[in-house]
Amino acid sequence: MFILHNPKWISQYDFAFNCIEEIPNKIFDSINLKLDVLQSPEPEVSILISAWNEELNILKTIASLADLKTDIGIEIIVVNNNSTDSTQETLNKLKVKNYFQPIQGWGPARQMGLENSKGKYILLADADCIYPECWVDEMLKVLKKPNVVCVYGRYSFIAEKGYPRWKLFILETLKDIIAEIRHFKRPYLNAFGISLGYIREYGIKIGYVMHKIRGEDGRMCFDLMQYGKIKQVKSNKTRAWTKPRTLQKDGSFSQALFSRIKLELKRFFSMFTSLAPHDTKTSKNE
Repeated sequence: MFILHNPKWISQYDFAFNCIEEIPNKIFDSINLKLDVLQSPEPEVSILISAWNEELNILKTIASLADLKTDIGIEIIVVNNNSTDSTQETLNKLKVKNYFQPIQGWGPARQMGLENSKGKYILLADADCIYPECWVDEMLKVLKKPNVVCVYGRYSFIAEKGYPRWKLFILETLKDIIAEIRHFKRPYLNAFGISLGYIREYGIKIGYVMHKIRGEDGRMCFDLMQYGKIKQVKSNKTRAWTKPRTLQKDGSFSQALFSRIKLELKRFFSMFTSLAPHDTKTSKNE
């Protein structure tokens, strides 16, 4: 774990551009050369990404995925979820499959990606994250185990002004402890699209909720439990890295930390009982 600083390897994806017009073609060319080698016409794994107004972030994400080290056949699919910025222009310059989903929401976007995927296994990635080169191999190592239908990985935050790494490390440590407790009876609460994998066959049977609501990834995971086991991928080297945008919505780091502690304390005892089967497509988030 990185306690005092960000990992050095992620700095190569910190492109200092303010808009797509500033990005030189040589950067797209470099990424596309790697994508030509990485991607397979008959993939075993489909990496699905939902993107809404991520014209610059999606470049960083694809650049990191282009550097994956794996012998597994891969395809990358990005679904433009009704973006109003230049996300589509960025995608048009990258050699990845892309589709446009006018129905707003992570569920509709991921459903479109799922339906157009070829891989036996699905990995979900977020459009504003950086992925380590071992990500696919480590996720598949667990997903291919007997009776496993879904896996989820851990993630860390990239330090920024007001959000130093040592504070983020404390939050991540608490988050990982809570995840261990959740996993016994409610593992789907740990299932986030930032790093999630499942078997396509069962994902197609279940499908995503087709309207905008948070937790569509956890809902998929909950329904997958009827087909097999949910497993954690605990390796720290497999962590996805993301900027602290979700924390910044709460204000300062202290405000973000205490709001999360308050939430977890409120539902702590419910973590020791299983949630009864229900219709995840119509249930409301609490």
